[in-house]
Amino acid sequence: MADKKEPEQEIDYTLNNPDTLTKYKSAAQISQKVLDAVTKLCVAGEKIVTICEKGDKLLDEEISKVYRGKKDLKKGISHPTTVSPSSFVTPYTPLTSDEAEAAVTLKEGEAIKIQLGAQIDGFGTIACDTIIIPKGDGASDVIEGRNADLLLATHYANELLLRLMVPPGLLASGTDEEKAKAAKVKAPTQSKITSLLEKVVKSYDCNLVESTTSWQFERNEIEGKKKIILAPGDGAKGEGIPEVGEVWGVEMGVSLGSGKLKNFENRTTLHRRTTLTYALKRPSSKKILNEVVKKFGTFPFSLRQLEDERDAKVGVVECVRGNVFRQYEVVGDKDGDAVARLLTTIAITKNGLQKIAAPPSPDLSKIKSDKKITDEEVLKILEQPLAKETKSKNKKKKKPAKKAAAADDDEESSDDE
Repeated sequence: MADKKEPEQEIDYTLNNPDTLTKYKSAAQISQKVLDAVTKLCVAGEKIVTICEKGDKLLDEEISKVYRGKKDLKKGISHPTTVSPSSFVTPYTPLTSDEAEAAVTLKEGEAIKIQLGAQIDGFGTIACDTIIIPKGDGASDVIEGRNADLLLATHYANELLLRLMVPPGLLASGTDEEKAKAAKVKAPTQSKITSLLEKVVKSYDCNLVESTTSWQFERNEIEGKKKIILAPGDGAKGEGIPEVGEVWGVEMGVSLGSGKLKNFENRTTLHRRTTLTYALKRPSSKKILNEVVKKFGTFPFSLRQLEDERDAKVGVVECVRGNVFRQYEVVGDKDGDAVARLLTTIAITKNGLQKIAAPPSPDLSKIKSDKKITDEEVLKILEQPLAKETKSKNKKKKKPAKKAAAADDDEESSDDE
C-alpha cells in the first residue's frame, strides 16, 4: 500500500514567523548600506543617470552575498536607485538613451531625494533620504536658510507621523486597568494626522506635499490593503489603521511651496507589473514582460535595468496600454519649489514600532533655522517613544524630542527600535 502523502503545510509569511522579520532586516541592511554609498556619490556636477547605474550595481552586489545556498528563494531589487532633483516629488531615474535627460547633473544647494531598496523572498524594504548637495569649495557644511527649514520640517513631521502610527495603548505602562483604558483610545483619523503634521511643517513655513501616501507592505507587494494619505487631493482617501504584525512603507513629503502637484514632461521610466493578464501582440512587449517577471516580479523597475533599453522603450507602450504594467508618472511641485521626501520601512511588533530600513538620522547641530515648533500637542507627541524601553537603551527615548521646539539640538528624536 502506497504511503499517504503528507499535506503541504502552508508557510506563515506574517511577522509571527521569526524568519519573516529576519528576511526584512537582511534586505534592510542592504538598502541602508547602499543608500549610504549612493549618498556619497551625490556631488555637484555628477550625472544623475551615472549615480543610478552605480546604485543598482551596488544593490545587485550586496544582494548576491546573502542567502546564497537557497536556490528557490527569490531576491533582488525592490526599488531601483532613483535620484530626484529639487522640485521633483516622484522617484526619477533617467535613461542613458535619452540624451538630454542623461546629461542632467546635480547642482550645489539642490534638495535631492535618493530612493532605493532590496527584497529577500518577496519581503521588500525601501528607504528614501533627502540631502542638500554640498558646495565643493570646502565651505562649512552647516545648512541654513530655507533649505534648513525644509529639512527640519520634513524630519520632525516624519518623527511625528511614526509616533501617530503606534497602535493606541501598545506602549502603555501601569496597572492592567490603566493599560486596558489606554488600549481603548481610538487611533487618530487620517484627517487628524494631516492636521497635526500641518502644524509641524507650517512652523517652518512649509507645506505637506499633496497626497503623500504610506502603504502597508506585504510579501511581493509594496502597495497593500491599507494606506495613509496625507493632504489628500482629488477625493483620494486613505484606508485602514496600522496594527501589530504589520510592515509599512512610511512616506513624508514636504514642500517649500504650496505642495500642489503637476505632471512633468520627462519620460516615464519607472514601472511595475500588475497582476492583470493581457494577450500582448508585439514581440518586444512579450520579451520585456518575460524579463520583468523573471527579474523583478511585481516590484518597481526602471527601463534602464532591462537588457535592451531601446527595445524596452518600444515594448513598454503596449504593456502599459494593456494594463500589464503600471507606469509611475514623473510628478513635481506645481511652482517648481524645492521638495523633500523621506521613506522608512517599519515593522509594528508587540514591543512597538521598529524602523527596519530608514534614512540616517540628521545631524541637527548642522541644520540652523530661526523657526521652531511651539504647538504643545505636537511637542507632547514628539516626546513619546516609538517602542518599549529595553535595558540596553533605556534612557535615550525621551530626551531628544523634548527639544524639538528649539530645533537646534544635536540629537536625533528617536533611535531605531
